[in-house]
Amino acid sequence: MAGRNGRTVRDLRRGNRTAVLQRLYFDGPLSRFELGPATGLSSGSVSNVVADLVADGLVEEAGSVDSDGGRPRTLLRVAPHSGQMIGVDVGETRVRVELFDLGLTELARAERPLTQQGYDVDVIVGHIRDGIAEVLAAEAAVPERLLGVGVGVPGIVEHTADRGAVVHGQTIGWSAVPLEELLRASSRLPDSVRYFIDNGAKTLGQAEMWFGAGRGARNAVVVLFGSGVGACLVTPDVEHGRAVEWGHLTVRVRGRRCRCGAPGCLEAYAGAESLLARWREEGGRPPEGVDEETALTAMLAAAYPAGDGDPDPVALAVLEETAEYLGAGLSDLINLFQPEKILIGGWAGLQLGTRFLPAVRRHASTYALRHPADKVGIDLGRLGPDAVTVGAAILPLADFFTRGGRRAEPAAADRHPAWRAALEERAPR
Repeated sequence: MAGRNGRTVRDLRRGNRTAVLQRLYFDGPLSRFELGPATGLSSGSVSNVVADLVADGLVEEAGSVDSDGGRPRTLLRVAPHSGQMIGVDVGETRVRVELFDLGLTELARAERPLTQQGYDVDVIVGHIRDGIAEVLAAEAAVPERLLGVGVGVPGIVEHTADRGAVVHGQTIGWSAVPLEELLRASSRLPDSVRYFIDNGAKTLGQAEMWFGAGRGARNAVVVLFGSGVGACLVTPDVEHGRAVEWGHLTVRVRGRRCRCGAPGCLEAYAGAESLLARWREEGGRPPEGVDEETALTAMLAAAYPAGDGDPDPVALAVLEETAEYLGAGLSDLINLFQPEKILIGGWAGLQLGTRFLPAVRRHASTYALRHPADKVGIDLGRLGPDAVTVGAAILPLADFFTRGGRRAEPAAADRHPAWRAALEERAPR
């Protein structure tokens, strides 16, 4: 039966389960007494919901705490082993696949380097498929526990009714790639295991907002600084974040050609790929035959040598100019969105770290309007190189919470033998 606002009893129960699960997940362990004011539910509703969640194996006891003159109150928490998620980062130097429990503790990981084949679609799909098989085999996982597979990718992700997630990755040569359809066709996972595919900057933002430096902020921008640059905008109206193609704002008319094909993009000046290219073009000597992460490490060592060594003036000048471009780019985000926080992550952001940050802050303040610039804090993300995979794993976890901790309907029984056979074979490295 639907109420006046159109919500059914089932909707109300699901909403109550969601409220209790989320409070226990983010603020637990909590007692039943504490859950009432934390969720806005009556004591009777809390007792009923908790009983259901305990019966489903999603909530468990976690000790007790003394009460004022009465019996000790039992503490409750979300049971970490009651579910598992997979997070995938289709990165710039590797594909990383990680298996997590419900508490986002890493259980297994697999990595596949991206070499001369780059972003060939079939290669990427194969890396994801084999990585998933490897991490599941390592843990002897079962489909009943797997909540879903989250995948962070470069580019714009369009969610379609007929083909699932379609990726428009202009910078990596992907044009309307039906990635979800391809993964489903190549996978031995049951049909009940869903794929959640989104932009990698958004998954990074999701992770930092849930568990990192963005927690507690209502309005923030999380920047992914790697070979290219991207960003995730989080506002009260966009709770789980929205990817914005920040790297393709024009910062110089008729400027350097970006890898997207347009002239003058921010990414053509501030991305690690262009940073290394400019070092070479100005007469520097980046190491040959190494990946971008190793080359950037060498550039930093050349610009800021240990001990009494003389810095490479070319590397130093390019890095200083890059800090100014990043600061100017951040000023656009400050003026447009007036965030409380801007967080910088991604492998290049982590490498440049605190050495880069004071200059970036200074330039952002110079180029931005004073009022919003005075209110924003610019800091590094806290979650390290695994932030994109953690954020990707959060995608099925967030969906699980939205459904009140209910799993999708199981697949047909005839799919399970293939699933179990797949787990017995460790995927090739």
